[in-house]
Amino acid sequence: MKILVVEDDPPLRRSLQATLESEGHQPICAETGEEALALALAAGADFDAVVLDIGLPDIDGFEILGRLRRAGLLTPIVMLTARDAVRDRIAGLDMGADDYVLKPFDPFELVARVRAVARRQSGYASPTAHVGSLTCDWEVGAAWVGDRRLDLRPREWAVLKALASRPGRVIERARLAAEVFPDEEDPSPNALDIHVGRLRRKLAPDGPNLSTLRGVGYRLDP
Repeated sequence: MKILVVEDDPPLRRSLQATLESEGHQPICAETGEEALALALAAGADFDAVVLDIGLPDIDGFEILGRLRRAGLLTPIVMLTARDAVRDRIAGLDMGADDYVLKPFDPFELVARVRAVARRQSGYASPTAHVGSLTCDWEVGAAWVGDRRLDLRPREWAVLKALASRPGRVIERARLAAEVFPDEEDPSPNALDIHVGRLRRKLAPDGPNLSTLRGVGYRLDP
């Protein structure tokens, strides 16, 4: 997932960045509220989740949350706070926050919470997804077509996960490439096509159809 991390404390920000990267995600970090707003509202930003500290040096996290929601941003937002007041948490949830994590916290717990809110937003809160005869188990990291288990390489699994979590929706080529190659800024032009082609052959003949919309992206047809 591509995750915006808004945290002004350098050690904590570096810790969150390292933890997210170790879990295979793509963190984009901001130190201030102004920087966070610019990143979140930029054309094509397309974050899967936002981790937002309340106590920022320039703009209060509640204000940032309000601006993002008023701008129509539906991305899941997990708030970080040292405030233990129930009224603060209620206010944030009423303004559109999806979850709260109180400091101090375990970074891996935070990552798990981010995954949970992102699953709900993407439509696969369940640990499994079904697309026609295809079954994907997100927790196990395996997929089957009927009773046939698919032998998938990591990149092929990344393609399948991106498409099967949004069945029937077109995933733009650039977005899919970012999810399949999170650590590569500029993968070779045909790299994505190779992995999509391999996955398509493994789904055939009795699995869902993986469609290519030339010049646009890809879709897994239910």
